[in-house]
Amino acid sequence: MKNVSLIINAVLFVAVAVLFYLHFASPSVKKAVADQAVTDLKVAYVSTDTLIKYFEYVKDNKDIFEAKGKRLQKDLSNRATTLQSEIESYQRNRANLTIGQANAIEEDLGKKQQNLQLFQQRIEQELMNDQDKMTREIYEKLTGYLKTYSADNGIQVVFKYDQTSDMLYGANVLDISKAVVDGMNEQYRKDKGTTVPAPKDTTATKKK
Repeated sequence: MKNVSLIINAVLFVAVAVLFYLHFASPSVKKAVADQAVTDLKVAYVSTDTLIKYFEYVKDNKDIFEAKGKRLQKDLSNRATTLQSEIESYQRNRANLTIGQANAIEEDLGKKQQNLQLFQQRIEQELMNDQDKMTREIYEKLTGYLKTYSADNGIQVVFKYDQTSDMLYGANVLDISKAVVDGMNEQYRKDKGTTVPAPKDTTATKKK
């Protein structure tokens, strides 16, 4: 699931509407608005690791994704084993076959091998599409929730924070990860129609 961290790989919100206003305002108004914008600017960040680890949607879909991957891999393995058995059987009995029979079997085995390769490509693409879909849905849920959360808390910019981000440090007071994950989990449970109570501290550090 490392790829899941790519869903929040950039700054999620940037307030830019003020630039249009400043362009046409008088110098005094420009300065006043600019000073106020700088003074009132409030930023926060969300930890990618926290989101991936504690957002229940991620866990639920990860379990489904992995189960499907195992099922398809088992199907592929069974098909490959069957084909290998047919090849070995042909090799053992080749001396007893006519040229015509051998050619027919080889052609049939060749088609089966091609079909196996096509099946492998298809399931790889299918799993990739499933992961891309999950990535988009997580991004949409996160940004959708952050719009409301940021408006309610007067936040103009939300950064993502992990080892790949450009933000090297963020004070704990700016970390809204727990509040965001708790809120998203609550919304996710409502969307699922469940009434399972939320854990008291979803982001508490657990001993391994």
